[in-house]
Amino acid sequence: MRALVAEQAAKLESQQAEVIKRDSIIGLLRAQLELLRHRQHGASSEKIDRKIEQFELMLEEIEASRAEAEMRSGKTPLPELDDAPDKPKRKPLPDGLATEELVYAAPCNCPTCGGTSFLKAADRVIQVLEHVPASVKIVRHVEKRMICRECDTAVTGEMPTLPIERGKPGPGLLAHIMIAKFDDHIPLYRLSEMYDRLGIDISRSVMADWVGRVSTLLTPLVLLIRAHIAALDRIHTDDTPVDVLDPGRGKTKTGRVWVYVFDGSGYQSATPAAIAYYYSPDRKGAHPADHLANFSGVMHADGYGGYKKLYGNQIIEAACMAHVRRKFHDVIKLKPSPIAEEALSRIGALYDIEDRIQGMSADERRSLRQQHARPILDELKVWIEATLSTLPQKQKLAEAMRYALSRWAALSVYIDDGRVEIDNNIAERAMRPLGIGRKNWLFAGSDSGGERIANVLTIIETVKLRGRNPEVYLTDSLPGSRIIPRIELKTCCPGTGRQQTLDARPSDGALEVHLHTQPSRRHDRREPRPDRRSDRKLGQHLRRRTGLRQRRQ
Repeated sequence: MRALVAEQAAKLESQQAEVIKRDSIIGLLRAQLELLRHRQHGASSEKIDRKIEQFELMLEEIEASRAEAEMRSGKTPLPELDDAPDKPKRKPLPDGLATEELVYAAPCNCPTCGGTSFLKAADRVIQVLEHVPASVKIVRHVEKRMICRECDTAVTGEMPTLPIERGKPGPGLLAHIMIAKFDDHIPLYRLSEMYDRLGIDISRSVMADWVGRVSTLLTPLVLLIRAHIAALDRIHTDDTPVDVLDPGRGKTKTGRVWVYVFDGSGYQSATPAAIAYYYSPDRKGAHPADHLANFSGVMHADGYGGYKKLYGNQIIEAACMAHVRRKFHDVIKLKPSPIAEEALSRIGALYDIEDRIQGMSADERRSLRQQHARPILDELKVWIEATLSTLPQKQKLAEAMRYALSRWAALSVYIDDGRVEIDNNIAERAMRPLGIGRKNWLFAGSDSGGERIANVLTIIETVKLRGRNPEVYLTDSLPGSRIIPRIELKTCCPGTGRQQTLDARPSDGALEVHLHTQPSRRHDRREPRPDRRSDRKLGQHLRRRTGLRQRRQ
């Protein structure tokens, strides 16, 4: 018996040691993951996306193994410290979810004495989050028809126009497919398998056809968003490579996706936020020149040479301090450097000020920057100029300093304008969907496929930036979008009062499209009826069919 107890104790100690070892590995991996996330959107972000994914998978496996070990040990896990800085607090469950209550009644007789008289005690309530599998339904659209007894005119109900004529998908199904493919980055063949589990047979090729048709229907909304961006005076821009299949050469080529973002939440702007994506088959400077032909204002951008021809009377350059900071950080990655550490410390002081003034008005931000950030920025320039002369000019550290000095005027623009940000991180964040999507779809099938990706992401990311659910928005937009080619769009450019054919207008958190159609002549007898003869023939035909059915009965 004692030997058995000793053996069990040894096993327990071994398991505890294994748990401690895995805890240390978790801490190490968390630190490495934070480092990689910090560098994720740097100059070589695409090269480390896979490493981040691998680290996350390792963390999942280790944490799952630790939970399994705790369950087997039979011990109650220790509660998490409320003041632990590295442990996130458990968030309460959302209030708006449907709630199902399961009540477990207490026995009517006391199991100890058999008594039947009880006092009510406080209920023990545990709330758990449960998943309800997705469901689909069939919607039957029935258009009622009537025949006028006086003139045989057919009068029918107003059936809504379907997004795809002679097709079986409704707007909700199409919106779900578009969000799954372009926002959740699920390939269509996997989506087909998911629908198959629900007992629905929708092939990949059929969904691909629907995606192409819906993309065409959404084109007017894309033009609205792009016109809204062009009418503003503050934007962020960036670009990223996209592999595109080149059938003629039997391999892929490199296209580019450009992004233009406006987000004034940092200084309480009332102008609606928006994101516009463009695709181009190459990275020639003619593409951003075409995209920004009507833009005038401040543009946050990186050091891409194609932008240089744009800067001048209409466009003012605002450089990115995060790129400067990244240059010095790359020096430290190669070897320790007290000079690079000093540069990072000085730049960090500028970011500390930005953290404190985030969310203030533009005037308050400008005033506080001029008081606190300008002296630090001026001292940083003097220090870089003095230090650069003492360094070998071929070192990475000297290159980082020359990079900063060559863009100093553009780096200083934000000091005197509270609407300008210190860096271009807003645009870099807007590129994340493309970085995530590349892991799933790998490459675009053609140049038109690249344009489709840019167009759909323009709508999805703009709606998300406005705090709305993109699937709900697409579901509401698709039925009306079907009739856009046959009507006139009349909207007013926000903030300018200019009348344009295509533009964006703010509403409660998303874009609103006003569709102006002619009044229905089917029920208004005061309007002229150029098609009255055809309606009369249809009425006579339906009347004959109705009489034939009655005689057969």
